[in-house]
Amino acid sequence: MITAEIKPIEEILEIIEPYDKIILAGCKECVAVCAAGGEKEVQFLASALRTARKSNGREVEIREVTLQRQCDPEYVEQIRDFAGDYQAILSIACGVGVQYMAEHYTIPAVPGLNTAFMGGAVQQGVWSEKCQGCGNCVLHLTGGICPITRCSKSLLNGPCGGSSNGKCEVNPEIECGWQLIIDRLKLLGEFESRYAELFPIKDWSTSRDGGLRKIVREDLKQ
Repeated sequence: MITAEIKPIEEILEIIEPYDKIILAGCKECVAVCAAGGEKEVQFLASALRTARKSNGREVEIREVTLQRQCDPEYVEQIRDFAGDYQAILSIACGVGVQYMAEHYTIPAVPGLNTAFMGGAVQQGVWSEKCQGCGNCVLHLTGGICPITRCSKSLLNGPCGGSSNGKCEVNPEIECGWQLIIDRLKLLGEFESRYAELFPIKDWSTSRDGGLRKIVREDLKQ
């Protein structure tokens, strides 16, 4: 899932300072799971913004909505009937959601979150990065552990000379991604057959070619 964190309330207040009527739009998908932009967060943030603005002698009118997704035009269109009555949209979805709001409406769309990474839950209240969306997945070669994400240097052949006792030279609290891969391959009985292989230099054009990446499924197009 895409993870995100709420911006400091002071920063949000500064962002919405020009506006007296805003739509505060949450999202029921990824950012709701990581407790950053779901329905409860919409309610909490709206209350905090109203209180802060009132204490400064300038109240703000906030319409609270929580869409199923903000990365889908079908759901973004659900605020069409009243969007024109407001001065701005404060989106607490990921950066994709903010941009979809901006594309669909002629009022400013501004972010209330800082989008972090694609990851998963480690424990209650803790999420960890797992994928950078590099566009050429090699997990079948590395025991299901991503070298692009888990290695601090994104090395395709490792470990580097800075690895020591299974830890990364960048930070002794970071596990060496390639040591994790080695241990996993040994567990799977694939170390002898896999580890001696040299990966070619990554063709980053599969993930970044200077333009917007797209996935097109002709069988699903209408």
